[in-house]
Amino acid sequence: MNQKHMNPIGKLLSLRYKSHPWHGIDIGEDAPDILTSFIEMVPTDTVKYEADKKTGYLYIDRPQKYSNILPSLYGFIPQTYSDIQTADISNKALEKEDVVGDNDPIDICILTEKEVAHGDILVRARPIGGFRMIDGNEADDKIIGVMIGDGVYGHYKDVSDCPPTVIERLRHYFLTYKDMPGEKRDCEITHVYGAEEAKKVILAGMEDYKNYVKNILFNNESE
Repeated sequence: MNQKHMNPIGKLLSLRYKSHPWHGIDIGEDAPDILTSFIEMVPTDTVKYEADKKTGYLYIDRPQKYSNILPSLYGFIPQTYSDIQTADISNKALEKEDVVGDNDPIDICILTEKEVAHGDILVRARPIGGFRMIDGNEADDKIIGVMIGDGVYGHYKDVSDCPPTVIERLRHYFLTYKDMPGEKRDCEITHVYGAEEAKKVILAGMEDYKNYVKNILFNNESE
């Protein structure tokens, strides 16, 4: 939540207690052009960390079974949600009607030349594109961003500015990082899209999040 809109008690509590990374961190006034992102994983991690939806703490989802290396910072965009409006973008692009949201925050991978030691941090990033990833029948978009002020990637405005090998490494990682020995996944990346499409996905995720919160509040009041 943006602190300038909080009452004095809310401001005090926000200083005393750690904000939930999904609900309590503000996406930023300049979204979708500039985003505040929560980083769960960095390239040196050998296990899959994920933020627990209830507590906000990072937990170990699973150890990586293969030696695939995360090519970027990886996390999610606070106060976004993949649901009806996010899925609708994929349905229109694929001329389908059965794709649904994966009911998670929108994922983001952030390119930087710097070695970041650990996750559980906030990073300001500019979205330059993304992958339209379909896992089963669920929309699982991966936004590609660059760290603001980065010496190598910071000036990139669109995914077309990236060397093709960078995009291919990211693509390979996301198509294989959930692989388990003896199991087959129904997962594909159907499109690599640019900055404007990425911003549409982010805006849809922001609207889906607002509706998600409204539904929670409505259901609590009706009980």
